[in-house]
Amino acid sequence: MNWFLDTGLEATPNKEMTSRGTAARRPASLASLDLNLLVFLRELLRERNVTRAAQRVGVSQPTASAALSRLRRHFNDQLLIRSRGAFTLSPLAVQLAMQVEPVCAGLERLFSTSSEFDPLESEREFKLLTVDYVLAAFGEQLSREMYQAGPKIRLYVQVVKQHLPSDPLETLRVIDGMISAPKAEFRVPGIRSLELFRDRWVCLVDRNNPVSDHLRLSDLERLPWVVPHHPDGGYPPSSPLGPLMARLGTRPKVAVRVDSYQATPYFVAGTDRIAIMQRRLARLFANRADLRVLECPGDPPPIVETLWWHEQKEHDEGHKWWREAVERAARRCEVADGVGRSRHAIRAAN
Repeated sequence: MNWFLDTGLEATPNKEMTSRGTAARRPASLASLDLNLLVFLRELLRERNVTRAAQRVGVSQPTASAALSRLRRHFNDQLLIRSRGAFTLSPLAVQLAMQVEPVCAGLERLFSTSSEFDPLESEREFKLLTVDYVLAAFGEQLSREMYQAGPKIRLYVQVVKQHLPSDPLETLRVIDGMISAPKAEFRVPGIRSLELFRDRWVCLVDRNNPVSDHLRLSDLERLPWVVPHHPDGGYPPSSPLGPLMARLGTRPKVAVRVDSYQATPYFVAGTDRIAIMQRRLARLFANRADLRVLECPGDPPPIVETLWWHEQKEHDEGHKWWREAVERAARRCEVADGVGRSRHAIRAAN
């Protein structure tokens, strides 16, 4: 199974002059496009290097150079710009990079559609959107599960850096699934779900922090915090820790904000700071002699991680296989964690 973090397009340009005298491109019809260049465009924008893109696509260097020239003529843009010995994407190429992935994914699903699905032979790519905490919790098990059952199947994992998409229904039309805590915007017609696993909140402090092993809410109010994915200007009430924050008599003193759950412990060690984090993630650092993992006071709500997908994929045999692989991976993690509980699918509210 190949993992990707994160098949042309040549046509005679149709242009017309606007009232300002600038060129505006008319929408090109599919019949006039060479869709073979789409694969090269995707790899070019991923790799930002013509040679590596050629290797990924499986073409010669001259063929790749010719494809780049055609793309530059089509878009009337350099796409790749040399800077200090390396290549960077032009502003237009940055826009294309955001558009080409869902387009290619849609085409791949379209042309791989079949009434039969053989995981041992399929080279289908599944796209998953989630946060780095979920990958720490069961990413390795998911990799093993998929590789053992479908060694040629590919997985593209897109890690959320800040916020989940504001329109999950439209997002799930072009990707295979999203793993996140339940949110109101996910419970709409057209979205299906499966609870994967549960976790709980714990506190992380430096080994030499004089705070007691039995934390109180007053300790949370007094100590400076390290907070992942925290917008400036206050802890949002819609956050998973909203109920706990409401019990505090004062707003937490945020000393460090970081856009990564897994980076949180590095800003606790050697300081008087405290972090509230998921137990499955905290246990990865439990063997460090300079850190302590403590129970969280205030009875915070449980963490529920759920797989979400679009109802259009409900009866897709390949997608069904993938959902089952994700569920098996989550179940095996819970068994290894000593949790082991029954599992059932829950439909989103209609």
